[in-house]
Amino acid sequence: MSIAPNSSVPSKQDDQKIKVMIVDDSIVIRGLIGRWLQALPDMEIVARCRNGQDAVDTIARVKADVVVLDIEMPIMDGLTALPKILAAAPGTKVLMASTLTRRNAGISIKALTLGAVDYVPKPESTRDGHASTEFQNELIDKIRAIGTKKPAKAAPKRMFAAERTSASEVRGGLLDKKKPELILQKASTVKPQILAVGSSTGGPKALFDFFGAVTSSLDDVPIVITQHMPPTFTAILAEHLANSTQRTCVEGADGMKLEPGVIYVAPGGKHMIMKKVGLNTVIVLDDGEPVNFCKPAVDPMLDSLLPIYGAAMLVCILTGMGHDGRDGSIKVQEKGGTVVAQDEDSSVVWGMPGAVAQAGICHKILPLSDLPGEVAKLLKGARV
Repeated sequence: MSIAPNSSVPSKQDDQKIKVMIVDDSIVIRGLIGRWLQALPDMEIVARCRNGQDAVDTIARVKADVVVLDIEMPIMDGLTALPKILAAAPGTKVLMASTLTRRNAGISIKALTLGAVDYVPKPESTRDGHASTEFQNELIDKIRAIGTKKPAKAAPKRMFAAERTSASEVRGGLLDKKKPELILQKASTVKPQILAVGSSTGGPKALFDFFGAVTSSLDDVPIVITQHMPPTFTAILAEHLANSTQRTCVEGADGMKLEPGVIYVAPGGKHMIMKKVGLNTVIVLDDGEPVNFCKPAVDPMLDSLLPIYGAAMLVCILTGMGHDGRDGSIKVQEKGGTVVAQDEDSSVVWGMPGAVAQAGICHKILPLSDLPGEVAKLLKGARV
């Protein structure tokens, strides 16, 4: 284990850097990640640890903002170390890193339920240049997303029916850019016939918490989820959601018919879109190009649902990087559907929910703990 030397008088610029601890038993991986991060002006490596015990012993001293934590290590593995790290340094964000096997995918999902905020799949071999480049870009993006301090928030403003503001007006500059207000809209006049959920960074834990609380109100509508995840992970996610909700939850497959009360998770590496076939709505998996740099992506799912359900759509956007789901949600709101989003304080990253919130299309912007109750009311036909 090594700790980066501290300067005698930290500068203001140093205080703004994201402080990172790397925990991996491979000296090659520690060196590789270290070189990537050291070259970035907004990051600082404060420690490199060989195993979980080293990390637990060190974390309180180095005050890392983000810990990149391997799973398989000698002496103490990542899953054992995770709760100890969080207990020793509350507020630290832990990013799990593992090779993409079914076993490690299962452990990573378990880690997310225990407090890790996200994961990043490591390449099987660091000699694979393409895989290493993808790993490097995803790792850096996620460290920035979870380690950067959140900006000041704007208070939501309720718009009454006579004042209802269109998304195009918001995008066109109706809101004061110096003092942005989060415009809220009336709910649909139509009772929802489907619940569509989008999430990314921090999403698995948010999905477990959300569906664990809202599950009793889901009997009458199908539920479709796009969570940004690679293959293998989405199947494990569906299994965990089935266990935590005690209802049927499956990874979406071609030709699968949507049934009320069943949860369908978009499979990693494919867009999950829906089509009307006779009286049924069925899943069609699309192997097209990534949308918003994501595959699966939320926007194609919402676009496919709109001609089928229209104003009877209820969309919930949870924590995540980027703005996937915003454009589709704008179309849903403009057709009379209802959009709700997770608020900034309870989001790991207020990218996706922040994008729909700032578009002025949400009916409610709420803490994760309050969203299940709101969604349950909307599913029953409430409009306030």
